Amino acid sequence: MRVNIPFEDRVGIAHEILAVLARQGLNVQAVEVDPPNIYIDIPELKQSMLASLQADCDQVAGVGTIEVVDILPGMRRSLNLDTIMAVMEDPVLAIDALGRIVIANAAAAEVARCTEKELCQKSLYQVLQDSTIQHELIANEFCAPTREVLLNGEPFMMDVTPVFEPLSAGTASDGKAVGALLTLTAPKRIGERLHAISRAEIGGFEAIIGDSEQIRVLKKRAARVAVVDAPLLITGETGTGKELLAQACHGVSARSNAPFLELNCAALPESLAESELFGYMAGAFTGANRGGKPGLFEMADGGTVFLDEVGEMSLYLQAKLLRFLNDGKFRRIGGDKEIQVDVRIISATHRNLRKMVQEGSFREDLFYRLNVLHLEMPPLRERADDILLLARHFIERACTQAQKPVSRLNQAATTAMLNNRWPGNVRQLQNVVFRAITMSDQRVLDAADLDWAEDSMQADTVVFEEAETWEASVNQFESALLSKLYQEFPSSRKLAARLDTSHSMIAAKLRKHGIPKK
Repeated sequence: MRVNIPFEDRVGIAHEILAVLARQGLNVQAVEVDPPNIYIDIPELKQSMLASLQADCDQVAGVGTIEVVDILPGMRRSLNLDTIMAVMEDPVLAIDALGRIVIANAAAAEVARCTEKELCQKSLYQVLQDSTIQHELIANEFCAPTREVLLNGEPFMMDVTPVFEPLSAGTASDGKAVGALLTLTAPKRIGERLHAISRAEIGGFEAIIGDSEQIRVLKKRAARVAVVDAPLLITGETGTGKELLAQACHGVSARSNAPFLELNCAALPESLAESELFGYMAGAFTGANRGGKPGLFEMADGGTVFLDEVGEMSLYLQAKLLRFLNDGKFRRIGGDKEIQVDVRIISATHRNLRKMVQEGSFREDLFYRLNVLHLEMPPLRERADDILLLARHFIERACTQAQKPVSRLNQAATTAMLNNRWPGNVRQLQNVVFRAITMSDQRVLDAADLDWAEDSMQADTVVFEEAETWEASVNQFESALLSKLYQEFPSSRKLAARLDTSHSMIAAKLRKHGIPKK
């Protein structure tokens, strides 16, 4: 039986209580003193003996009424801690002030391939096989940024939480560091957490708004493609919603509970894109995170990696991606160990990859590996039946964000919406609606509101004067077109990408027509 004997705190009272138990011949198995209580585990104590024990304890000044408890508080804390450590999927190590492991959970023991007891007989440097880490932690009083370490040859990101000694009993102030709690997170677990944060944004095909024939056919085809575990290439103009389609395909696939991580190949330079995809080892290059960093392929193991604007990928990265697609293996930058993961690649581009293959700017073998399955996202101008449906959806969302009553379109605004060619597709429509809702105080939006927000709701046109010859007409058209687009795409490379042609040709045309104008 376990009991709590409350008492008035004074010198020697705990000793007097234990003396009472000794006189009654009761064997004490465990004692926890937490003034004003003393908790005692007495296996031989029976319910019928409590009255006699209470009578003897009453002879000790300051002792209260004995209470029966189910478990000693210290034992409860220990059991709770053991349970918490056992159910944690991440390896956890607790070390003392000298860097010796004092607590290890089952996950850590499993990775280290030894028992928890054997792990607790080692120092940190023996487990991580790096003595500098232990020395740095001790020297910095266990205050250290997150870094990558190797446990039994496997990479983990290590978070360090110092354990402080209280300055004095009963105070919450922290004294000197007496150790630390180390939490090790595998790259795959990091990917799962990133996916969990953004998972609310990833839905099925219901997230693709539209009821036109083109969208119905696309959803039907995508539903078949999504469940096939093979590379998928999504093509379509900028702003059509290729990423949304990729998320939907992942959301209904067998990998839906695994990470969906993405990389925009056009947004990063070659070296940074390489490190984001494949990761790097410690000291791989100047400015790298200390200890290394896992890449998207490691973090998305078991899930999907979405490569947006894959047509912008350099030939060097194309070669590395091709090798990964062949066998699922890769090496980190600066590493010599091959890592194998199970990842599905979904890629997207607005470029004509077949034409790029002919021009030599995209590898033909990679094109066929990425284009095992194919979906084409139709431009908004080809799905006119969806324009008003999308507009109403964006109006509701914009009004919610602006904390305004839901607005609607009048006939003139509806006509303007339907007559526009929407070169920027769904993204442009969303921006037009958001600006109109933000800047207008009217409950009913007019065409003028849309004109004011977008400057012009008319399709892009190039107006030029009459020319006497064919060559003069072509030159005038080229000059007007390039002058207009150069304002939005102010470089030969960006303009070439916009017009889906070669950079050298655009550069020559810009020089010919003196664009930009002096």
